[in-house]
Amino acid sequence: MSTLGNIIWLVFGGLIAAIGYLIGGLVLCLTVVGIPFGLQSIKFGVATLTPFGKEVVEGQNANSPLRILFNLIWIILFGWEIALAHLLSALILTVTIVGIPFAKQHFKLIPLALLPFGRDLQ
Repeated sequence: MSTLGNIIWLVFGGLIAAIGYLIGGLVLCLTVVGIPFGLQSIKFGVATLTPFGKEVVEGQNANSPLRILFNLIWIILFGWEIALAHLLSALILTVTIVGIPFAKQHFKLIPLALLPFGRDLQ
């Protein structure tokens, strides 16, 4: 089921979203200050390609002071917009029964959109 879900996800918008995250990440990596945020955006783009069958996991030292600081900066600059986009997409998808599995994937990506440092989709 997860393979079929991932294929349908890619066809109906997942690929476009992943390309957007990857391009945004590459643009952020053009500056030295933006590299950590660019790498998180690239990680998020790769995670967005195949969300079915994966869970958000907290890595080792996920709540270290530096990662907390980076997560706060991320939330202020980028995270709340990405999380809001996933929330709105999920709410729209819940209108139909067919869209509910895809809405669940958007809901799963919201915590990763808010706190990407120290967390991953595996």
